[in-house]
Amino acid sequence: MSKTITDTGAAKSLSTDNRAESVSVSSSVPLWREYYEITKPRVVALLVLTALVGMCLALPGAIPASIMVPSIAGIWLLSSASAAINHIVDQQIDAKMARTSKRPLPNGRITTNNAIVFAAILSVIGFTLLYVWVNPLTAWLTLSGLVGYSVIYTMYLKRATPQNITIGGLAGAIPPLLGWTSVTNEIHPHALLLVLLVFTWTPPHFWALAIHRRDDYAKVNIPMLPVTHGINFTKTQILLYTVLLFIVSLIPYLVGMSSWLYLLGAVVLNVIFLGYAWKLKFNAEQDTAMQTFRFSIVHLMLLFVILLADHYLLP
Repeated sequence: MSKTITDTGAAKSLSTDNRAESVSVSSSVPLWREYYEITKPRVVALLVLTALVGMCLALPGAIPASIMVPSIAGIWLLSSASAAINHIVDQQIDAKMARTSKRPLPNGRITTNNAIVFAAILSVIGFTLLYVWVNPLTAWLTLSGLVGYSVIYTMYLKRATPQNITIGGLAGAIPPLLGWTSVTNEIHPHALLLVLLVFTWTPPHFWALAIHRRDDYAKVNIPMLPVTHGINFTKTQILLYTVLLFIVSLIPYLVGMSSWLYLLGAVVLNVIFLGYAWKLKFNAEQDTAMQTFRFSIVHLMLLFVILLADHYLLP
């Protein structure tokens, strides 16, 4: 009995020490870093890169700084606001998932009310920048992307259907269109082709992560494809979408939007992506899903960088 009481007391003491250490670590992080974290800066940076490429491809020459600066700033701010709203809406399920349990909202390092105010400020400033200094078309399209991701996807589709990312991915695919409209004030077929490229890339990108985190999603009853249809079925879908992405990636060259430099880069990148998808389907190892997910990020980033290089080096 005495030993049991002693062990229990030691366990409680250790738990208290761990909590104290966690609080100490959290308090050592500057508050601005907590707010910065809920904007998903790495995700937003990739979106802004695709917007910048769309902007550059829309014009033959240099982009005036008077347009580029407010365009990038406005798109960045509204995308960050969308990410913050995602954190606010998902904080209860984030608290139960290993990947997200240490985010600022589940841990209480940022209150819900403060996060709402923060997201609102970002939204107002971003929309105003685009509406006043760029053009109303870009402002409204960017706001529609925010609504599509943070409301339609996060609040409804994510919890309603295993095809959530397929449908909701359109919101995350529009930044190239936003970049294009910011300098032309019109919706062009080439801009829509860039949207299609990102839209087709999104399912294999996200489903690879969903396979790796299947148990987390099952725990919180989020109907991601690996949870509802199984991991093997999801692997098949990833492979098929990667083939579709390969085909879509060739269209910019086929319609004369780009030249041989982009074609070469697109073929190489998509062959590698197909290799990852094939391995994931037929010869997967423990970390293959995460390797596929990580390469998918590199794939999209390099694909758009090559598009940019092709545009300026081979006009």
